[in-house]
Amino acid sequence: MKINWGTGIILAFTGFISFILYFVITMNVDDKYNHDLVSEDYYADELKYQKDIDKLKNSKTLDTNISYKKTTDGLLLKFPEAFNYKEITGNMFLYRPSNKQLDFETAISLSNSNLLIPDKRLVDGRWNIKIDWQYKGKSYLFKESINY
Repeated sequence: MKINWGTGIILAFTGFISFILYFVITMNVDDKYNHDLVSEDYYADELKYQKDIDKLKNSKTLDTNISYKKTTDGLLLKFPEAFNYKEITGNMFLYRPSNKQLDFETAISLSNSNLLIPDKRLVDGRWNIKIDWQYKGKSYLFKESINY
């Protein structure tokens, strides 16, 4: 049987379209290809983004911002010493991109200008830290991606 150009092109297109349909159906049906959004309330979070931009601008005006270092006890976060630590309030959110069950949020409670995140709460790998904090009515935001 002889195949001409027209039949060859039709067979190639049919094969390609079949492959793409198989790939799309497999990706949508199979549970091992999890494609959840980063946040459950993605659209509500997007509306709050301008406030975060303003807080980041406030943070850039500081002489010294929050710094961090890994210790044997855990991750040590150091707030600016120029501020009275008793007047610092806010929340800290640690996000693990590879496993949302490890994410956690905690309120900032300082007994000095340092905050320690215990080693048992953190597993090795990438973490995104987001610290939303206030001092004397002014809001600041610290965002950083670290490898612990």
